[in-house]
Amino acid sequence: MRDKVRAVLLAALLIGWSAVTPRLPPRWNPLPHIVFGTSMAALTRAPLGLRPPALWSGLRWGLAAAAPVVVGVGSAVAIAPVRNGMAARTLPPSVMRWLLLHIPIGTVWAEEAGYRAALGTAAAGAFGEPGGRLFTAAVFGLSHVPDARATGEPLLGTVLVTGAAGWLFAWLVGRSGSLAAAMLAHLAVNEAGAVAAVAVQRRRRVTD
Repeated sequence: MRDKVRAVLLAALLIGWSAVTPRLPPRWNPLPHIVFGTSMAALTRAPLGLRPPALWSGLRWGLAAAAPVVVGVGSAVAIAPVRNGMAARTLPPSVMRWLLLHIPIGTVWAEEAGYRAALGTAAAGAFGEPGGRLFTAAVFGLSHVPDARATGEPLLGTVLVTGAAGWLFAWLVGRSGSLAAAMLAHLAVNEAGAVAAVAVQRRRRVTD
């Protein structure tokens, strides 16, 4: 019972944090996210698997998952509706800071440390491995509701897509024994889409 209460409390904390972060001053980003995610992993003493030999397993699984994502996004740019959507995407003022700091550390590290490491470990202890993955995936999906509202994206679609991604990231951690696997897959999803959007918009500016 104590394990279940702990997992639910961590889930509530993560969802609450996702509702607070959009209200933080933009100039603070990504520091609060980094501190929060790192603190969650440290306080729960969640195993990260970032030392050999678990790290090598994580890198292998992560690269195997990341490769088709990058290829898929690159191929999707050739589809006109997808390309037009990328062209209409609003980019942050500092693209390089976004690509090199916000995404890899402020998003990928912070979320993987918080959801897959801290919550994933607690959920597995409370509900078992399969149930824990489903629980963590559901929480990960619900945590993106504030972002969906802010950007005008459909809520149900956002929860389902991000929840499915969360399940896959959790599966990669369980299969490889390392958070590195989920981090690489997560990084590929976010960075590939971001880089593609930047490339499409810059190309259109040159050709216009």
